[in-house]
Formats: sequence, C-alpha cells, structure tokens
Amino acid sequence: MKEDFFEQGWLTVPAEDDVLDWVRAALPVARARVADPDMQHWLRHGGTWFVGVDALPNDARGAVGDTGPLRGAAFDLACALYGDLPLHPGQVSVTYPGYPRADDSESEAAFRFRLKRDAAHVDGLLPTGPERQRHLMERHAYILGLPLTACGAGASPLTVWPGSHRIMRAVFEEAFGDVPHEDWDSVDVTEIYKQARRTVFDTCERVEVPAQPGQAYVLHRHLLHGVAPWSDGASAPDDGRMIVYFRPEWPDAGDQWLTAP
Repeated sequence: MKEDFFEQGWLTVPAEDDVLDWVRAALPVARARVADPDMQHWLRHGGTWFVGVDALPNDARGAVGDTGPLRGAAFDLACALYGDLPLHPGQVSVTYPGYPRADDSESEAAFRFRLKRDAAHVDGLLPTGPERQRHLMERHAYILGLPLTACGAGASPLTVWPGSHRIMRAVFEEAFGDVPHEDWDSVDVTEIYKQARRTVFDTCERVEVPAQPGQAYVLHRHLLHGVAPWSDGASAPDDGRMIVYFRPEWPDAGDQWLTAP
C-alpha cells in the first residue's frame, strides 16, 4: 500500500466497516451544518458548491456526533507516514447538479479553468493580494477524503493526475530549496506553478475517482487534483455529492512540507 501511494501519489481503500460506521454517525451532523443559516456564505457557483471549510465539529481524533475516533486503513497509512497529527474541523465539501455554474467572485479565465481543467491545484498554494499571486500559506501533511453520500460516477468526482506529485515536488524544491523555511510564504510561485501544471497536463493521465461511503482516499500533499464538472444525468441524493476532507498540518512549521516523503 505504501509503495503504491508513493508511486501514484494517491490511493483509494475499499470500504471498511469502521469507516462506514463513522460515516453513518457523521452524516447527520454534516447535513445539519450544511443547512445551518450561518453557513450559507460557503455556497459558491450559483449554489452548486458548498465549500464548507472547517464545517464539521469533530475533535482532534476525528470523533463527531456518536462516532469514536476516526479509523481505517487510509487514515492509518497517513498517520504511519506523517505522524499522529491532530485533525482540524473537517471540510464538508458538497457539489450539486449543474456544478460548476459561473460565479461573480471568479474571473472568466478561472471559470474556464474550473470547467475544462477541474480547477486543478495543489492545496495550500493560495492566491494573495490584488494580483492574486500564489504563495505557500498552508503546509498540509496529507489529504484524506471520506465520502458521505452514495452517488453515481458522474457526480463531480475527485480528479487526480497520478505521478504529478513528483513533478510538482521538483518545482517546489527549486523554488524553496535555498530559502529559510520560515520565509517560504514570501516566495511568489505563481508562474512556476502554472508552468508545472501545464507539464502535468501534457505528461500525466487525468483519472476520475468516484468513491462511495465506507471507502476513503489519501492524497500526497503535492499531488495535483481537482473536481470534475457534474455530468448530465448523474445520480445523487438530495444531499448532493458530500465528502469530508481532512488536511492536518504539522504543529511545528519546519521544512517537513518539502522534505517529508
């Protein structure tokens, strides 16, 4: 399993009872948060995406509602590789039929990229300032995805570019290698990041990753990934395609983001 993860930059684990038990207990809590009037600022793209950052009220071990601590082979692998890191409140990401619709908060070019390239990105490289320059603002150890609702394959699945983590890592080593790690957030990586994404699109296969409740997937922090547009006729419950994401960070912000495997 570890070898596959490092080779591809991601893996999906088949459904497990422990994960399914967690999903069954977490789902009503996630539903309540999505319906909460105070959370409606997270709706984007004409109401077709609920971003839901830090929306799930779990504890540092992933327990929420009547669940115990989060378990499962994907989470165990991430902990074995990167340490038993405290979990932040999970993102409850929900897409609905029609995703993505145009949004006034997004430029026309950005919308085209979302529509044609799944808004492919590496997490933590955020646009800042009036020029929307990309800087490393969040240093995640890994990304763990836990689907909450049963959906058809075309219901805006996760998309990944296997092997892209190696391409992106090489670019980041060039950008940050000679800079003290405490200053990495000052480095403008906008242009090299764009070029690296183009290289990935030219050399790596795009893979859609539909998943069902009880399954889990873990992504390398440098892997290029995105969300596919909703396919016409894709099946989903009224809840939409709902996934919880965890992206824990190292508590001591050293150079692990670049040097850890």
